[in-house]
Amino acid sequence: MDLQPQSVLGICIATLGGAAIGVERQYSGHTQGPHSHFAGLRTFTLLGALAGTSAYLWTSGLEVPASILLAGAVALILAAYLAASRRDVDATTEVAALIVLAAGFLAGLGSWTLSSALIAATSVLLIEKSRLHSFVENLPDLGLRAGFRFALMALVILPLLPEGPYGPLGGIRPRELWIIVLLISGLSFTGYAARLIVGPSHGYVVTGILGGLISSTNVTYTLARISATEPTSATPLAIGVLTACTIMYLRVAAVTAMLNPTLGLALIPYWLIPALVGITISILGLRSQDKSSETSPLPSNPLAVGSALQMAALFQLVLFAITAIQGYWGQSGLIFSGAILGLTDVDALTISMTKSAQSPENLATAATAIAVGCLANSFFKLGIALTLGRGAFRTRVAAGFLALILGAAAGLGWGIWF
Repeated sequence: MDLQPQSVLGICIATLGGAAIGVERQYSGHTQGPHSHFAGLRTFTLLGALAGTSAYLWTSGLEVPASILLAGAVALILAAYLAASRRDVDATTEVAALIVLAAGFLAGLGSWTLSSALIAATSVLLIEKSRLHSFVENLPDLGLRAGFRFALMALVILPLLPEGPYGPLGGIRPRELWIIVLLISGLSFTGYAARLIVGPSHGYVVTGILGGLISSTNVTYTLARISATEPTSATPLAIGVLTACTIMYLRVAAVTAMLNPTLGLALIPYWLIPALVGITISILGLRSQDKSSETSPLPSNPLAVGSALQMAALFQLVLFAITAIQGYWGQSGLIFSGAILGLTDVDALTISMTKSAQSPENLATAATAIAVGCLANSFFKLGIALTLGRGAFRTRVAAGFLALILGAAAGLGWGIWF
């Protein structure tokens, strides 16, 4: 039975993973005092080594010895908990020991990334105990209920919906529409949670950054609606929208570069200027915020399901209109298709253009089409912000969008003429 280098590395990773958990348990004082638990640095290190060795035996065809080793370790952990539970019912150390066994076994099997991620997540949970407990204790009842409702929407309702499509003009896709509802509700809840964690003045900026990675249009819709109920948060809401729009350009650039590196290089002049403009606006806006938003009340409906349903209905109507326009005009021009597709789905535009740009003669046209689609998307989001936004939010977001649109137009001119 030869010991391969990969097997040695797996056992080493398992051992180090156990040692990492052991250091935290030892440092936190859980191995000393009247309420001490059974495992510290040495025991956890040995448990990791045992799990990695068991995996090596298993892959070598010695399933019985491997099972005996793991079963013995589990029995030891259970016996330790039964003894400790007579004076303290806390089972964190024992559960951490079981996780070390699982992660060590995975490392021995060759799943090093998963094993390391499991150890890292466990370490963070153990180290941040006080902060996590404080967060849960201070979590409003409203937020807790909203979290469970969102879980119901995502884990129960979504799998039950059919794919579709049903009807003419591309049809209605119930599951796709519900995903939009989940995105908008999730963004609303993200903004609510971010405000609790980092405060009102920066919480919506965090929402813009995270939401911009998914859909800047949904961020614009969500934050514009919030401006009607939180007039004192006009500045952070506007910055959140503009930050999401800036992230959109960076996301398009990254996706294009990954799917078609040649097109990604050709696209640089188109997105560089608006991205720099957006970053500048976000930084200046954050530095010039007033403190009035610090006292703004939390939203009474963190999920905003009603607004999300309205947005999904609007999205479906726009899809019907786009399908009708495409059916009338055909696919005669990439730029025209990019403009209408960019109104609602920049990601679909980006993916479709990376495929069209496989032919060298379509490269420049595809890059221009993506830029035109992003510009059309900015006008569309500006319309959403001005229609749904209220108060100072409309003025501030309009000024920011004007700068972004001018930057996008400058990038478009640069890309076409130079």
